[in-house]
Amino acid sequence: MSRIVYTNGIYVPEDEARVSVFDRGFLFGDAVYEVTSVLEGRLIDFAGHMRRLRRSLAELSLASPADDQALLEIHRELLRRNGLSEGGVYMMVSRGVADRDFVFPPETTRPTLVAFTQSWNEAKSPEIETGLKVAFVPDLRWGRRDIKTVQLLWPSMAKMEARRQGKDDAWLVEDGMVTEGTSNNAFIIGADGHIVTRALSNSILHGTTRASLLRLAAEKGLTVEERPFSTDEARNAAEAFITSAGAFVMPVTEIDGATIGDGRPGPVTRALRRIYMEEALRTAI
Repeated sequence: MSRIVYTNGIYVPEDEARVSVFDRGFLFGDAVYEVTSVLEGRLIDFAGHMRRLRRSLAELSLASPADDQALLEIHRELLRRNGLSEGGVYMMVSRGVADRDFVFPPETTRPTLVAFTQSWNEAKSPEIETGLKVAFVPDLRWGRRDIKTVQLLWPSMAKMEARRQGKDDAWLVEDGMVTEGTSNNAFIIGADGHIVTRALSNSILHGTTRASLLRLAAEKGLTVEERPFSTDEARNAAEAFITSAGAFVMPVTEIDGATIGDGRPGPVTRALRRIYMEEALRTAI
């Protein structure tokens, strides 16, 4: 049965959904997006995703198509119509439809809002037990990675390069330092048990899962260092993991050919994943 998707105020079967060829999201990548995970039929960290959406819209002077409550109702209606219990909801907002011009259209232009569901179950992914293998790939993205735009060509190319090397994903590298993964934030754990991840800036996405995990780690009395870390430091880490809305907290057991720890997900990573999943389910809406 065809999925039901949302396009500009209406719910339609996916093969009937239409967006104009003059939409700026299509012509310029002039759009932002969010992906909210779904567990047991409920939305994970929806408020956090809305905060980031508002920030992305503001940074691009892009009008909001609806308030948070209306967007929540759209998400819930999509879950209901598609009977989704495990997976996620993708939502995209573009600057709308106008003749092709590098200059923004008038502020009165109606933004485009599209949303749809996808089914997955990362809560039962086999990589939870085996860990991911990541390759290093140069970070050639634009300078405003903190804005969650749909301009994802280089991350897609980097992930494909990692797959070409027989790895699961890539960690992006700039000036010898790891920025983040192709679609996730990167973490290492040193021999001292300290959790290390790059500080927020224009260089990385301000991950919603990252923020929740760091808060939980602090509540548990764990030491977190928000700073850049080098490729050598990553290769020699005691443990490593990524965070994202889709993968939650996922262990990394190989970096650039180097085995991390004993090649299995480490105890701190396992504990952090357990703590995060418990809190995610407790606060889901």
